[in-house]
Amino acid sequence: MRHACAVFNPFPTFDATNPQVKSAQKTLEIRGKSADVGKNVILFPWQTATDYVILKPRLSSALKQLTVCLRSYTELSRHYALFSIATPGSKNDNTFLIYSMPPNIISVTVNQEDIRFKVDPEVLDWKHTCVTWDSVTGLLQLWINGKCYPKRVTKTRSPIGPQMNVILGQDQDTYGGTFEAVQSFVGEICEVNMWDFVLSPAKLTQYFYFYGDINGNIITSKNYQYERRGNANVLQNEFCFSYPT
Repeated sequence: MRHACAVFNPFPTFDATNPQVKSAQKTLEIRGKSADVGKNVILFPWQTATDYVILKPRLSSALKQLTVCLRSYTELSRHYALFSIATPGSKNDNTFLIYSMPPNIISVTVNQEDIRFKVDPEVLDWKHTCVTWDSVTGLLQLWINGKCYPKRVTKTRSPIGPQMNVILGQDQDTYGGTFEAVQSFVGEICEVNMWDFVLSPAKLTQYFYFYGDINGNIITSKNYQYERRGNANVLQNEFCFSYPT
């Protein structure tokens, strides 16, 4: 049987004596003790239209490709926004949006085109989400916890940006605003990274396992450029993962 996406497993069997597993666990321990703000947890404590984080990407030209990855932890059973890009213009609020619809739907919007993925039901644990998109082919991929779901193709092929507003925790209904509390994220987010290219299946799987030093080139968890709004807060020296089993 052919799978929808190539799968790379850095640990063919999760053996605690395996040197690769030990190396990954050491990486996890180091990251968990890191004092770097970029490796800490952003807490969104309440359902509100005023709590969010603005990220400031380093971008000089429009994005023809992108990869966005982040880790999240929430008890929410309603719909919520994780990551939102809006660009200037009357119809560019949902230029790029990762929107969760529990228990088993993830919506990814690209240039107003909404594509929904049926995914495994959510559980109360850290979730690693990655989305890749290529404007030339329209190829859209969703990865959850190292698992790639069936590939989709967007009709839209317009590059994104370069001017953009990037928001964590809210859905932008206008450029940089018009939020709805019922769409807000409540919980914790960490390890947000964004690239101006499509990461390979091997890199995406390694990133899920914290295996290797993988940081975005336009938004990097190593050194966020951000602004907090409302009661969104950065918690230092927190864990943002569960050990793979």
